[in-house]
Amino acid sequence: MNLEQLVRPNIWHLKPYSSARTEFKGEASVYIDANENPYNAVWNRYPDPLQNEVKRTIAAVKGVTPDCIFLGNGSDEPIDLLYRVFCEPRTDNVVAIDPTYGMYSVAADINHVEYRKVLLDESFNFSADNLLNSTDPHTKLIFLCSPNNPTANLLNRDEIVKTIRTFSGVVVLDEAYIDFSGQSSFLSELGQYKNLIVLQTFSKAWASASVRLGMAFATPEIVQILNKVKYPYNINRLTQDYALKMLENPQRVKDWVAVLLREREQLQKRLAVLPCVEKIYPTDANFLLVKVTDADDIYRYLVERGVIVRNRSHISLCLNCLRITVGTPEENQIIISSLADYVHV
Repeated sequence: MNLEQLVRPNIWHLKPYSSARTEFKGEASVYIDANENPYNAVWNRYPDPLQNEVKRTIAAVKGVTPDCIFLGNGSDEPIDLLYRVFCEPRTDNVVAIDPTYGMYSVAADINHVEYRKVLLDESFNFSADNLLNSTDPHTKLIFLCSPNNPTANLLNRDEIVKTIRTFSGVVVLDEAYIDFSGQSSFLSELGQYKNLIVLQTFSKAWASASVRLGMAFATPEIVQILNKVKYPYNINRLTQDYALKMLENPQRVKDWVAVLLREREQLQKRLAVLPCVEKIYPTDANFLLVKVTDADDIYRYLVERGVIVRNRSHISLCLNCLRITVGTPEENQIIISSLADYVHV
């Protein structure tokens, strides 16, 4: 992979904004360099623009080096930045599996980049050859999500590796749900593939969706380019402090995951015997894709009872499917009771 040839020329030559906090690193007794109000410490100061302490702590938990980490406002920020870094509007394209997480397509539309969908097979898996056959010299990115959303399954690891090794552009592997899968992350193989970017998040296993903190792991060279393009202070002090607090106890996250996996198994068993449920697809995530008799009608029925699931019936391969997140035992009981009472009119 030739990184300079992949990056848009204007981005490659971009001189990033230099903030007061990037020009001086360290501790001082007097800060009068950033036009800050001197009162209301510590909130009066701009946050660390590169989130160095947070990255060092994440690196220790994830088994990577800090210079391989980019932090964004949710995973959506690095997704958008990847388009802005690599894809020339109206010229370049990206390839992605279908169905998958909808923001890949939305970000393509926002950035005026062609988005090419490659349909999964009936088992919700993909062929690297089919994916690669949809690329051309203007394909800069391939998006894979594993476990995939909304299909809940892990993608075939050998096909992922083949895609990474064969594609001359950048492969983005979204592992938002990897903690629920029982399979190891590709982070352990990050050093082997210079064209791999792994996305993870604090929103799922870390139970911190409202904090909006996403992680992108890549080579230091790619991270440096993302840092050039991001807004100077994209992660605020509140979020950084919260993340450091959460990272003090990673075992708590493992405990939450263990509970949710037990609940997932029970929810599968109880849903399977309901008359309105036709099929429950295998899952490696914290949700189930459930084929029902009439997804639109059941969705409306549940909404009337204050129970909100996701109707995925109108996307590829998911006709009459609802996506149901694994909740607390009490929440899972409510969805079971509601569906047990459902009678199609």
